[in-house]
Amino acid sequence: MFINCFTVDVEDWFHVCGVSGAPQVPSSQWRVYDNTLRLLDLFDELDIHGTFFMLGSVASARPALASEIAARGHEVASHGYSHKLVYELTPDQFRQELVRTGDLIASQTGVAPRGFRAPQWSLGGRTPWAFEILAAEGYLYDSSCTPLPFVGDSKGSLSPYQLATAAGNLWEIPPLVTPGRFVNLPSGGGWGLRFLPMKTILKGVEYAHSAGNPAVIFLHPRDVDPDGPRLALPLLKSFAAYGTRSDATPVLRTLARTGKCIPLGEMVDSWRFVS
Repeated sequence: MFINCFTVDVEDWFHVCGVSGAPQVPSSQWRVYDNTLRLLDLFDELDIHGTFFMLGSVASARPALASEIAARGHEVASHGYSHKLVYELTPDQFRQELVRTGDLIASQTGVAPRGFRAPQWSLGGRTPWAFEILAAEGYLYDSSCTPLPFVGDSKGSLSPYQLATAAGNLWEIPPLVTPGRFVNLPSGGGWGLRFLPMKTILKGVEYAHSAGNPAVIFLHPRDVDPDGPRLALPLLKSFAAYGTRSDATPVLRTLARTGKCIPLGEMVDSWRFVS
């Protein structure tokens, strides 16, 4: 059986890493709640059960959202609190963000998060201490290490693997890419999911499935909001953050037909408890 894991980073249109000064956006201009509901309705229609990596600041500002996600049968995991890059935090600050977000999610859904994803794939070789903290805080998996140049490790694993820490083992689950002749292509989410040809995206899915791996798709609520606002950014930064104005919905409809769609936590449980 082919497995797909649809994942959503629950953040708003102004949550962009590497912008000097945190944008001050009035609550009336936030779009994350409505856009996440739009994704939830689409997932209901397509019979997708996924994992939503909730930003703690969003959970605090929109306390009904995490409970709605859980009530629809999805996993709620952690995306940190402030959307700061992990390597810009000290180990103590990272732990504080992790605990703060975990407590919020547990109080709103009744279930503590078991998975984590760092903003902009900022957890890896520069932050070995972060894996130790995740395991010590009871997390079972991370999905932050992308095998892409510039934002990750271009020679990194395309398959899930276990990391041994002093506090126990932690699964690392990389997002989908399409292997290329010279470089992996970012077909699994963000601008790549909306910009690359469908043939290229499906090639990545087929490669993952043929290797016995899940196809891990990653989304943002803004990916189904092509008319939403954007920060004024330099051209390349704007494209990296927002991509084209296209709507990811048609691509998601196609991908939902390529395998059974389950949350990351459910997949990790099958690895833990089924020999």
